[in-house]
Amino acid sequence: MNNELSRAWLDRFKRHAQSLCESERLAFEQQISQVDWAQVAVLVQEHVLQTADTESYFDLSTLKPADFEPLPSSPSEHASWAAASEMGEEMLRRGEVGVVIVAGGQGSRLGFDGPKGTYPIGAISGFGLFYFHARKILAISRRYGVRVPLLVMTSPENEEATRIYFEEHGFFGLDPAQVRFFRQGQMPAVDRITGEPLFSAPDRLALSPDGHGGCLYAMARVDQSDGLSSLEWVEAMGVKTLFYYQVDNPMVHVADPAFLGLHARGQAEVSFKVVAKNAPQEKVGVVCTRADGRKLVIEYSDLPQDLALARNKSGQLAYRAGSIAVHIFQSEFLRRLASGNTRLPFHKALKKVPYCDFSGGEMVSPSEPNAVKFEAFIFDTLPMAERSVIVEADRTAEFEPLKNAEGPDSPDTVRAAMSLAAAKVLIEAGFTVELDSAGRPVQVIELDPVLADQPEVIRQKFPRGIGSGPFILIRE
Repeated sequence: MNNELSRAWLDRFKRHAQSLCESERLAFEQQISQVDWAQVAVLVQEHVLQTADTESYFDLSTLKPADFEPLPSSPSEHASWAAASEMGEEMLRRGEVGVVIVAGGQGSRLGFDGPKGTYPIGAISGFGLFYFHARKILAISRRYGVRVPLLVMTSPENEEATRIYFEEHGFFGLDPAQVRFFRQGQMPAVDRITGEPLFSAPDRLALSPDGHGGCLYAMARVDQSDGLSSLEWVEAMGVKTLFYYQVDNPMVHVADPAFLGLHARGQAEVSFKVVAKNAPQEKVGVVCTRADGRKLVIEYSDLPQDLALARNKSGQLAYRAGSIAVHIFQSEFLRRLASGNTRLPFHKALKKVPYCDFSGGEMVSPSEPNAVKFEAFIFDTLPMAERSVIVEADRTAEFEPLKNAEGPDSPDTVRAAMSLAAAKVLIEAGFTVELDSAGRPVQVIELDPVLADQPEVIRQKFPRGIGSGPFILIRE
């Protein structure tokens, strides 16, 4: 059935291509050649044409809260984390660690026309998200005497603009040879009733990103420019461990040595950072444990209400390990998944997708969800790992994503979190910073991440202190 369906689509596409002019035909044929139609046929059969619910591929009734490494509070726990941090620092010195930033999205939800990574989050400088991420990697490279490789996942929509942004800003001080861009895959949107692929124009399919889980396969895809996949590229540089995160969170402790050490000490194939959920309804995936002992992430919308509200003996939420999309992967584990028969499951999402109506030759903008999009999630690697480690992070110090134009997770909240982090660095360096009743700086402070661990340089630049003005910018 699935083979028949995919063959029927391809036959129809070939006939349709003959009605296009040569340039349109060539572009259309290239587009359809990049889609695994046999896989799409399977997904359509499972998620559209079948009436049974195939989204739940595990028994929710067997779930238990996942164990995780809590933030240290006792002397022995602090000593354990310090020892792990030393292990992580040795991994960095040996050049075994690379960084992956997932940055395929646009800033449209923020009212910004451009790649999300170029959004001007710097409160004073207007520097983009990429600046703060890249400068952290530069700081790590200098601190440990290595060139930490950076992989940046783009999308067909923003790849060129992302490359140009890095080039125009001199790669933010990084050596261009330590940065590699790779493109996220795409999947066709299909009609939610018939499963037929939709067209965004007479000569173009309606394609959409295949989810952050597509990062796994995109990293394993060979680049024609040098004949290497991104995984092969970093492994050729000596990398064995990849630190993964999303571009919208400038608070990430990039290549955190303690996290790296805890991952290595647990001989993990994959590790996740989590924060304690601040409310049962908080919209973050929750790390749980299956009946077979393996861990997995349940989307907040899929977690049963009784489990979301459950509390332990200490009064804390029992299912509180909220995933923040900060992970560590062994490159060998990723290669094994990418080349094996076991693929990450695709999840369906009902969306409103404008499409070309061939009968009338016009574009249709639906008022209700009319299409199914297929996305793979990177957190579905977790139950595929033989060994995994879950580590708690300090929410106020490490998690403030930029998702909305206003309100929570907006430029205002992100800039406030960045300013508070900068204030803590200055206070530790011996500066006096005026704080309000909530412990937040009354000034807006922006700090170059390269200077975050160089208090002596900051003191040399500002021997008389930072003043009391409303703004201060510290840059290298």
